[in-house]
Amino acid sequence: MRYQFVIFSLLSLVVTSSSIAQTTAPVASLKAFASSTDVTNLIAKAKADKKEGQAIVVETILALAPYKANLEYRTLVGPAAIHEKEVEFFYVIDGKGTMVIGGTLVNETRQNAENLSGSGIEGGTSTALAKGDFLVVPQNTAHWVNSVDGTLVLMSLHVPRQ
Repeated sequence: MRYQFVIFSLLSLVVTSSSIAQTTAPVASLKAFASSTDVTNLIAKAKADKKEGQAIVVETILALAPYKANLEYRTLVGPAAIHEKEVEFFYVIDGKGTMVIGGTLVNETRQNAENLSGSGIEGGTSTALAKGDFLVVPQNTAHWVNSVDGTLVLMSLHVPRQ
């Protein structure tokens, strides 16, 4: 229902704007649809897979190279991040929390060739998140879920940029 509309809309946006994406990877497998039942099942799986003290469990909702939509099941505050070659879209499936966007990473470390992480962010703008909210984090922009009210379930869509 609502999940289908949001996922279809985001996938349509990504496919129609492919000129902005770096499309070097071939399509390994086509998974271009996830039903509301699929998403509900992924939430249950993430909840069951979560280990004590684990801040986030990530499950793949859709994958159509080079794009990927993930379910993020969060119960604790995790690290801050900067994606140097990706734009990241977030849709709040359920729950509440706060995300800081912008500013500077604290205790910055290189996670891999395209991502930085940190223990938090200095500066930036805090945005309260609640079910149904939608936001975008531009590439090279620090972002951090710095509070979670119980459980926060997000869909994150990563869009590669050149």
